[in-house]
Amino acid sequence: MSKIVSIGTAVPNFKHDQQNILTFMKQVYALSETDSRKLQFLYRQGGIDTRYSVIPDYSSEAADWQFYSPTENLEPFPSVEDRMKVYKQYAAPLSVKAITDCIGSFPKEKITHLITVSCTGMSAPGLDLELLELLHLPPTTTRTSVNFMGCYAAIHALKIANAFCLADETATVLIVCTELCTLHFQNEPTIENMTSSMLFADGAAAVLITGDKNADGINIDNFYSMVASKGSSDMAWDISSKGFLMTLSSYIPDLIEEDFDELTSNALTAAKLKKQDISHWCIHPGGKKILESVHKSLGFTNGQLQSSYDVLKDYGNMSSPTILFVLKEIVAKANTKKGEKIFGAAFGPGLTMETFILSA
Repeated sequence: MSKIVSIGTAVPNFKHDQQNILTFMKQVYALSETDSRKLQFLYRQGGIDTRYSVIPDYSSEAADWQFYSPTENLEPFPSVEDRMKVYKQYAAPLSVKAITDCIGSFPKEKITHLITVSCTGMSAPGLDLELLELLHLPPTTTRTSVNFMGCYAAIHALKIANAFCLADETATVLIVCTELCTLHFQNEPTIENMTSSMLFADGAAAVLITGDKNADGINIDNFYSMVASKGSSDMAWDISSKGFLMTLSSYIPDLIEEDFDELTSNALTAAKLKKQDISHWCIHPGGKKILESVHKSLGFTNGQLQSSYDVLKDYGNMSSPTILFVLKEIVAKANTKKGEKIFGAAFGPGLTMETFILSA
């Protein structure tokens, strides 16, 4: 049995109030008065107060912009090369910040495996090799990169780490999920672009996992996944010359509401558990409507998703690190008792739904 020993999180230096981001978006999109009011309503109803970014421009006057051109429609618009340069500059330091919060004084030489997760930037040599050098990890460290899986990728990384630890109880696996989503803002006022720019943010989270049965930590019990292929075109992530393009259909909450209870039931059955056996629910806050869909699908009534709402409010949707922010919040504030079960779930392109079950 493998265990989660610790979780660490980190955000960039620039904290943006959602109202300031709205002002930026109105200016760039040049919306009519009616459309501007509609966008303002969406921002007010989105359940997000603040988000973080490596880019300061979203709260600055145009004359002070550092990444975007202070021109109409931001032209010339940043190319994918421009965005990858910024990713290269900030991803590794932000990852180290999360890792430091995670491992503390844990001896780095005991780390046997490193798993890096990201869908917002790629290069070779990549983030894994940068971190190997920055952290002074042994050159023999086994490295694995999980790329372009989106918001559920942290659970996929947990699966890989669990497999490593089950195969070798001396294994110690470090996972770091790092996403700079705000690099990929698009200036065309489509519904997909406006929705993405309302939700996504930057952040990183790290997890230390061990195969040592005697270590203190949270036990990893089960995983379960399901692909709702009917939603394959409703959540997507494509590369273009202008950056990465997000497709996020308004039908996603409906699809999740329709399928999530079945997914949960199947996952619990596979683990020989019932819904009442779960003490804490760790759900990826992809957006307020998604959380409301999960809440309705499972028939919740008593604030079971409060940690997810809190993370959404303070950080927005950071893609892959987000569910680890929620898990850290649950562990820190829910006073989990020995034997209590935590059910986690996240959603991503496909439409893929991944779950885990942990026990304190």
